Amino acid sequence: MSRPFWWVLAGVASLSLMSLTSLMVGPVSVDVSQAWSALFNFDSSDTSQVVVRQLRLPRTVLAIISGCCLAVAGAITQGVTRNPLGGPGILGINAGAAFAMVTAIHGLNILSPSGYVWFAFIGAVVAGFLVYIVAQVGPGGTTPVKLALAGAVVTALLSAWTSTLLLLDEETLDEARFWLAGSLTGRGTEEARLLFPLIVVALVGALLLGSSLNTLSLGEETAVSLGQKVGLVRLSAGVVSIALAASAVAIAGPIAFVGLAVPHIARALVGSDYRWVTLMCLTSGPCLLLGADIVGRMVVSPLELQVGIVTALVGAPFLIFLVRSRRLTSL
Repeated sequence: MSRPFWWVLAGVASLSLMSLTSLMVGPVSVDVSQAWSALFNFDSSDTSQVVVRQLRLPRTVLAIISGCCLAVAGAITQGVTRNPLGGPGILGINAGAAFAMVTAIHGLNILSPSGYVWFAFIGAVVAGFLVYIVAQVGPGGTTPVKLALAGAVVTALLSAWTSTLLLLDEETLDEARFWLAGSLTGRGTEEARLLFPLIVVALVGALLLGSSLNTLSLGEETAVSLGQKVGLVRLSAGVVSIALAASAVAIAGPIAFVGLAVPHIARALVGSDYRWVTLMCLTSGPCLLLGADIVGRMVVSPLELQVGIVTALVGAPFLIFLVRSRRLTSL
């Protein structure tokens, strides 16, 4: 068996362990047997099992789904743009989802997560495609630099509008602030069920794009000489990454750095083959998000830090390391 295979297998084992830990850790102490019983032999009279089943299991499921989506979306974005600092945020997806969700709360008085999840998803998708359209303007078509600049412009514009709405309406701010911080608490799995079919299709598409991204990483001229339709690959990769990132942001809010950091970690473990990188992201992304959620429950117990805050605190030093790294451009 190859080295990447063993790393992916270790990732699956780590994800299983982190998932179990997520069910056990919190203000209410739960041991392994109680967590196991809550999953497979539920007793509604047992308080610990109720806590696991109704509170911790949903947030664990949301962390796994969101972590998979963000990590794979980041890997696809970095591969198609050949930008080592690429991630869902570079396409304006976080800003688009936030603007649409805040608009739905402010203008339409939609207050339930299952109600505004579609607004967040549509806003993220529209923002992502808007960035691609803006990046195509001018000679040379879409390039990594133009894509990054277009993403920065769209993000700044949408963020300004979102901030304006929040400042004008305190009730909207109270309703949206936990989602905007990136949160897995206080919600069930209804949002994930609504988007799950799309997520599965997008993840399969990401796995199928592995070989094409390997060819594209050799350079556009080389890829064209090998018979690859570069424009079609970029369009397909863009659709997949936008769908995945939009789904994650709609479910859990704009969680930072998972889509940026995890692909780099995956490449360090399994190499630059995007077929293995994508598989590694499917386990590493949820592990990072679950780990951040567990830390958020422990550091200020019995209160909690939102998972988006924890990932930002961890991700900032990692971003500084990437910027200073001599291998920054080696994708």
